[in-house]
Amino acid sequence: MKHVFIINPRAGGKDQRTLMFEMMKALQRRHALTVEYRITRSAGHATEIARSVAATGEEVRFYACGGDGTLNEIVNAIVDHPNAAVTCIPIGTGNDFVRNFGEETAALFSDAENLWDGDVHELDLIECNGRLCATIACAGVDARVAQDVHKYNSKPFVGGKTSYVAALGANFLFKPISRRWTITVGSKVIPGAFSIVTACNGRYYGGGFYPCPSASLKDGVLNTIAVGGLSRSTLATLVPAYARGEYEKYKKYAYLFDAPEIRIDSEKRDITVSLDGEVEEFDHVVIRISEKKMRFFAPKGSDPDATKK
Repeated sequence: MKHVFIINPRAGGKDQRTLMFEMMKALQRRHALTVEYRITRSAGHATEIARSVAATGEEVRFYACGGDGTLNEIVNAIVDHPNAAVTCIPIGTGNDFVRNFGEETAALFSDAENLWDGDVHELDLIECNGRLCATIACAGVDARVAQDVHKYNSKPFVGGKTSYVAALGANFLFKPISRRWTITVGSKVIPGAFSIVTACNGRYYGGGFYPCPSASLKDGVLNTIAVGGLSRSTLATLVPAYARGEYEKYKKYAYLFDAPEIRIDSEKRDITVSLDGEVEEFDHVVIRISEKKMRFFAPKGSDPDATKK
């Protein structure tokens, strides 16, 4: 078996290649593993690398050394290759995927010594307009915040958690809070103004937001929270509760749909969608649970639904 570290040197606003190299050498020294590394050069490069390696047919374990976006790129590359599995060494900005395993286990992901021989979990994936997403697909002000996080991360003296604060402030103070869309869930067609539409496979996004505590990575169900158009003052009141998974306190504005598929349409190309932090814009989106599974390896004895309530 081959172990391949795919390292994003821009993840988290800090180059951690030296730390990753030391980790790789430790695995080789302790366990006589075949370990290689690749450095990403641009957005999408992790997908190219992983697809090329997985296509050889050799059994391989990939280590996504970056944030949720790096993991997302590798997942999209290897999902059709049963010889490949992936894990995450969280050195990015949000690092939300590993939070699903619980705080203590999430800390173990920072050292490949806890991962190389870990259990492989077959986990659900979200499909959005043909692209796969591991944990949460969101559209609305939260996705626009994610879009601006990338922008602020590239600026001097702004990175990590600070970039989230800057992006949230910019969107709350200076940009429209809601958009006019039509949401279709099953036979229900719901036109109106919406601030947030969050389709949850996992339970965390946005650097620790926990919108849907009942979401599971392995139950085949898509839990979608839609939040109607809000004023700035109402949004400021709702967000703390939404971040804690207490959306039910605001039944006047927030709705939960448990359905296999949800569609969002707009007369404009103004649907900003964040898939594990990777952002795209559309005039319509179809979000569903994928028939494909992610092979994700994690510390022995760990539970991807450890924080499910």
